[in-house]
Amino acid sequence: MDRNRKWVPGFGAVLLTLLSHMTSALEVPLDLPQPPTITLQSPKDYIFDPRENIVIHCEAKGKPHPSFSWTRNGTHFDEEKDPKVLMKPSSGTLVIDISGEKAEAYEGTYQCTAHNEHGTAVSNSIVIRQSRSPLWSKERNEAIVVQIGVSLVLQCRPPAGLPPPVIFWMDNNFQRLQLDKRVSQALNGDLYFSNVLPEDTRSDYICYARFPHTQTIQQKQPISVTVLDNSPEGERRPGFMTPFGATSTKMVLRGETLELECIADGLPTPEMSWQKDGGELPSTRTSFYNFKRTLKVSEVNEADGGDYRCTATNNLGTAYHIIKVTVKAAPFWVSAPRNLILAPNETGILTCRVNGEPKPKISWFVNGVPIENAPEDHSRKVDDDTVILSNVQSGSSAVYQCNASNDFGYLMANAFVNVLAEPPRVLTPPNRVYQVITNNPALLHCASFGSPIPTITWFKDSQTSVKNGDPYVIHENGTLDIHVAQPLNSGKYTCIATNILGIKENHVFLEVKEPTRILMQPEYKVVQRGMSAVFECKVKHDPSLIPTMTWLKDNTEVSKDERFQVDVDSLTITDVEDEDEGTYTCIMNTTLDQDSASAMLTVVESPDPPTDLELTDQTARSVQLTWTPGDEHNSPTEKFLIQYEDLLHQPGVWINLTDASGTSTTAQLKLSPYVYYSFRVLGMNRVGYSQPSQPSSQYRTTPAAPDDNPSDVSGVGTQPGNLVISWTPLTGFQANGPNLEYRVQWRAKDVDEDWSSKNVANVSQFVVTRTPIYVPYEVKVQALNDYGTASEPEAVFGYSGEDLPLSAPDSVQVMVHNSTLAEVHWEPVSSPSVRGKLQGYKVYYRRERGFHDTEEAAEQREQVLTFSGNRSEGRLPGLQPYSLYNLTIRVLNSKGEGPPSPSKKFETPEGVPGPPSFLNVVNPSLDSLTLEWGPPMNNNGRLAGYTLKYQPVNTTKELGPVKSMSFPANETSITLGYLNSSMLYKFYLSAKTIKGSGPIITEEAFTVMDTTVPSRQVDIATQGWFIGLMCAIALLILVLLIVCFIKRNKGGKYPVKEKEDAHQDPEIQPMKEDDGTFGEYSDTEDHKPLKGSRTPSNGTVRRDESDDSLVDYGEGGDGQFNEDGSFIGQYSGKKEKDTHEGNESSEAPSPVNAMNSFV
Repeated sequence: MDRNRKWVPGFGAVLLTLLSHMTSALEVPLDLPQPPTITLQSPKDYIFDPRENIVIHCEAKGKPHPSFSWTRNGTHFDEEKDPKVLMKPSSGTLVIDISGEKAEAYEGTYQCTAHNEHGTAVSNSIVIRQSRSPLWSKERNEAIVVQIGVSLVLQCRPPAGLPPPVIFWMDNNFQRLQLDKRVSQALNGDLYFSNVLPEDTRSDYICYARFPHTQTIQQKQPISVTVLDNSPEGERRPGFMTPFGATSTKMVLRGETLELECIADGLPTPEMSWQKDGGELPSTRTSFYNFKRTLKVSEVNEADGGDYRCTATNNLGTAYHIIKVTVKAAPFWVSAPRNLILAPNETGILTCRVNGEPKPKISWFVNGVPIENAPEDHSRKVDDDTVILSNVQSGSSAVYQCNASNDFGYLMANAFVNVLAEPPRVLTPPNRVYQVITNNPALLHCASFGSPIPTITWFKDSQTSVKNGDPYVIHENGTLDIHVAQPLNSGKYTCIATNILGIKENHVFLEVKEPTRILMQPEYKVVQRGMSAVFECKVKHDPSLIPTMTWLKDNTEVSKDERFQVDVDSLTITDVEDEDEGTYTCIMNTTLDQDSASAMLTVVESPDPPTDLELTDQTARSVQLTWTPGDEHNSPTEKFLIQYEDLLHQPGVWINLTDASGTSTTAQLKLSPYVYYSFRVLGMNRVGYSQPSQPSSQYRTTPAAPDDNPSDVSGVGTQPGNLVISWTPLTGFQANGPNLEYRVQWRAKDVDEDWSSKNVANVSQFVVTRTPIYVPYEVKVQALNDYGTASEPEAVFGYSGEDLPLSAPDSVQVMVHNSTLAEVHWEPVSSPSVRGKLQGYKVYYRRERGFHDTEEAAEQREQVLTFSGNRSEGRLPGLQPYSLYNLTIRVLNSKGEGPPSPSKKFETPEGVPGPPSFLNVVNPSLDSLTLEWGPPMNNNGRLAGYTLKYQPVNTTKELGPVKSMSFPANETSITLGYLNSSMLYKFYLSAKTIKGSGPIITEEAFTVMDTTVPSRQVDIATQGWFIGLMCAIALLILVLLIVCFIKRNKGGKYPVKEKEDAHQDPEIQPMKEDDGTFGEYSDTEDHKPLKGSRTPSNGTVRRDESDDSLVDYGEGGDGQFNEDGSFIGQYSGKKEKDTHEGNESSEAPSPVNAMNSFV
């Protein structure tokens, strides 16, 4: 990833322009008086095309605007007298119409003069010449005959043109002659042969001269060259054809290009090299042309003078030539005179410093007149290249010319002296806003004018004086330079221009902006052709600058293709193509700076298919396959997949044969007989598989006997008296030869008899009929074809078909273990009678009836138990007690069941009864409760009676002592007396037979609250103490309610276990199932809650409306007990039933109900 950041070029150009202003002459505003200044003139040497007008430029400025005049060849040229000459209005430019005229008449040296009342400026001397393209002189070229190997020069000698023509050699067909190190063209246009060869024979060597100005081409007469080989020239050492001799000289002017040439002959053709004696060739300015026959050094300076050695070398020797180079110089400026603006009585200096070789002569002119011929001025003193003007006065303005000349040219410059008295003025526009990026230079201009020259001072925010020094630099022209601008440098700046005639100020503003930064740069992408590529380029920039995002591909802006989607901070390329590969650059431009970042896009695709498949090293069972990999498309090939087509057995189906590594181009392939092979190869890289290659040539392997026998051979009887022998056939590929068949063989196991056999074809099974029932057989299947048989197969074992069993189990006996479990025994049947593979025995049993008189006879479903394998006993669980059962047994094989055994009846003994069907509490009173219950649904024997146990639950949530009662089987109700009023009781009821007690059911109920009061003469309800007592009781109940509410929210435990541990009442012990004893107060046996009751006015209890349970008193859900029997939760008095029933009762409610009425 590449990234670069730069300042925009426009801002740099501003900086360069400013620096040029710093060093240029002071400009005088055009509204002030000033002498003329030449602003445009034609070059010193002007070659014109005679087909076009001559335009000689001369433009000048001044105040007042100057007038113009011309001289030609040193005398006044009156353009008004020549109708072909026009001077442009307000200008000195001449336009000369030479159509129909002889252009030569206007050749000469012209000079322009611009004049106003303050002085005269003079242009350079402009030499006007007409371009010329003369014809070649008539000459007859003799045919040239040379021996092979000699050197040869074909001279061109073009006519002298203006400017000189461009030379090249061609033939009659206008084809350029081929140049090389043996045949080269010299700088003067001659054609050099270091040695000639027979192919140089031709009759159309033609030299052409093209004249640039007229765009004409002149042609020399063709030269004929014949090369003979009857007396060939032998090999020879190098020698120089040009320049001649051991040394030569060359003069070049400073600033021009030095061209040195050495052309050598020799056989073989010499190699050329260059060096400078006593120095190095300037590498940055040196270049070689014409197969190193020409050396060029550009921008020559004095250090380039010296001896240059060219060397020609072949295998016979070496030749040298030294060229002595002398560097001369036309005059060039060291310091040109600059305009002077002086106030009266000031002193100024004009300097004209030049250099050259030889040293130039300097001449001064005033208003175009040699200074020695100008009117005498005592304030002026000339000292060679300097003119000193002292105490100048108003009206002494003039234009001075400096002319420096030597043998190679001249320089001429105008510089005016303008005497003015002018107060300061600031030329920079007011309130200008400068914007720069942080850490870049800021240049605040204060261009001014005044005479005397004003002094510039700067202030920031109209208060702080800005002095020279870090970070500020104030240049001579008044520009304030901040080398490294920071945000704190932002603000208002004031520049003040002052001289003796006045003061002037100007305000400018500096804004230092945040740099543009790319925060998330695009990343290198590898994308499959046809997919999409997304380059992200998230940028941060100064919010006050408007950014422009540009995307480049390989330094060219991305095309306007709809596949390229440019968003605010990303570039998406959809349906990527191979041509999209390259370097993508995001450039964020603002008006002040830019930032850029680049990333590569590599387009990958599955490989091109391999080509050039070739089969070599062919044998009966192998062949070598060779191929040429296809283009990898930027993703290395990981492997090659080789497939084959069997044109004989499976035409059109390609099957994977083997893999080869991605660097392989060959593979040794193992083959099978009797296959018409055709191969193809696919390449695979990280993208996927290539298209298949074109198929190879067909390769047919010779037939052979089968290598393999059929697999999955089995013998299974499907019907009584048959044996089905089946197998998985060989494929055509495995046949190894024509007419594939299978030899099916079978015989009874463990019987000394020969194998029976049968040959079959195109099938995968064979049925053997009339076999004994369920007899073991040995079977095998062997493959064979016209060329032989496969190896001897191994035999496998199977059985002929089964039939239903013939006999039933005998000696069936039943042993009853308890009321629900019995064990049955039988005598297994003999193996021959099974007539198949023994699967097991099935026991069918049914409950005929129960022995209890009250039970109704019902149709019982028959039950079946299967005992696998060769069993002789089994258990029958889940029987019903005190019942009569009937069972039979059948033997089972794969074909089905045999006949049933004789039926066997057995009885189950009595068991414990089920729970009573219901338990209800009716007719509660102050000290009694009536209980009613129903007999069990299942007696499981003769019902012996019932056991009832009950115990109170007092107000402290403790269980009282247990009382137990027994009842005969015909009794289903009891009234319990002598109970405590307003007390909750829990009841436990179970039925019993001679085997013991059955499961318990429970019920809970309250006795009625005692509301009777002794008879008195005084109405107690009116007594104060009674009213106070009732209020105290009400307050106590309210407090209890609040406490209960709080405890209900927090949760608690029913403190039963602690009390039981403390009292250790022997009557309150766990009641086990067998002895009917009780354990802790728990309802986990039947999950019934405790229930209380209120007695309505009619004295009956409505269970669906009045019964309360522990659920009502606990904290949600069913009441639960811990393992120790204590309650989880609170035994609280929450009541969610309607409370209006208590208001209907004529009796006072119990305390619990009273509490419920408050909740």
